[in-house]
Amino acid sequence: MNPRRDHPGFAIAKHFLGSPRFSAALTQTIIGAELGSLLLQELIGWPGALGITGGLVVLATLSLFAQRESIEWHGLLPISLLIFVGWAATSVFWSQYNWASVGSVLYLLGVTMLGIYVALIRDTIQIARAFGDVLRGALVLSIVLEIFSGLLIDSPIHFLAIQGTLANLGPIQGIFGTRNELGIVALVAIVTFGTELRTQSVPRSRAIGSLVLAGVTLFLARSPIAFGTFVIVILAAVALYGLRRAAPERKRFWQFGLLASTVTVLVVAWAARTQIINALSASAELNQRLQIWRPIRLLIPEHELEGWGWVGHWWTSLPPFVSIRSSAGVVPDSAFNSYLDVWFQLGLIGLLAFVFLVGLAFIRSWLLASRQRSFVYAWPALILVVLLVTALAESSLLVEFGWLTFVVCSVKASRELSWRRAFAEARPLGSS
Repeated sequence: MNPRRDHPGFAIAKHFLGSPRFSAALTQTIIGAELGSLLLQELIGWPGALGITGGLVVLATLSLFAQRESIEWHGLLPISLLIFVGWAATSVFWSQYNWASVGSVLYLLGVTMLGIYVALIRDTIQIARAFGDVLRGALVLSIVLEIFSGLLIDSPIHFLAIQGTLANLGPIQGIFGTRNELGIVALVAIVTFGTELRTQSVPRSRAIGSLVLAGVTLFLARSPIAFGTFVIVILAAVALYGLRRAAPERKRFWQFGLLASTVTVLVVAWAARTQIINALSASAELNQRLQIWRPIRLLIPEHELEGWGWVGHWWTSLPPFVSIRSSAGVVPDSAFNSYLDVWFQLGLIGLLAFVFLVGLAFIRSWLLASRQRSFVYAWPALILVVLLVTALAESSLLVEFGWLTFVVCSVKASRELSWRRAFAEARPLGSS
């Protein structure tokens, strides 16, 4: 017998840290901290923000330890996630900026651990509810600050990059720094609030009001990236709706038909890319990104296989990042493309690992969404559509809220459906 474990204080701590109420509160705090990371960094600086993340990792570790007996540890993590994070961690040995990579890898590991905690401790409907509550608060705070800046004082809030353009109906930035990031959050919110409405997990009036809030925010953000992704999400939701109602013996046929249709649409979209860009008024956005992508493509061959070393957020004072500038002469904090960013930082090997990771996570989530009866299983699949499509024009998937959300969806899908069953004949799965 261990006298420490028999001590009443140990039993009280175990009961508290392992209680459902503590897990629910910690889950919301984790999501809120990562969603509001920019706000925290501006208010208390990077040391304070990192301290909060570190504290959350400690609490999550203790909570996991307290609940270790009730967790199914077999097949805990998707191998694809371990490979990618492991390669990022290994890059510190050849990184061109070793100490920056060490700190960034520790940050990546911390956020990854928080995502794993949320996925393990809460079921899918509880996770969607937690995201919904946090997103409601973030969108309300964003609109309140925009009203204060654009209507009450008619002046920008510089430290949050809020331009105070609400009187002109946008574009607005909220607490997320740019209109594109606000647009991405609004899309995640629309999927989440729609799931709440469909599953009746919150009162109908709250779900509808939340959808209106997210829709207004998306409109005011005026983000071409978010608008284009919104169309793709609607198409994905319609396709998923049809698949869920198809006869089980016909689902494989419809899945392959949908795959062929998607490839065809992508080819057509690529051929008509100029017209699509003009229709979305995204030519200025594209030109700004091309200004950044060109020098990156010139730097990649210098370390093509292994990459320059993981940093996540760019350290703008370090080479080679300091030599990459936007059209305004400013060093950006990312490559504005998650896939290119991974190629740049982790090389071709890292890019292949990343594509394998996101592809496997999406396939698993999609198959689960099309097979399971409960609509809540559509939430991870549609969220991944948002993250993976917007990753073509933003690097937010790789850090903080984007990475946390991706890890949650990836781990959830992996625990529900292994790759060995992913291509099995479509049939209803037992609820879990």
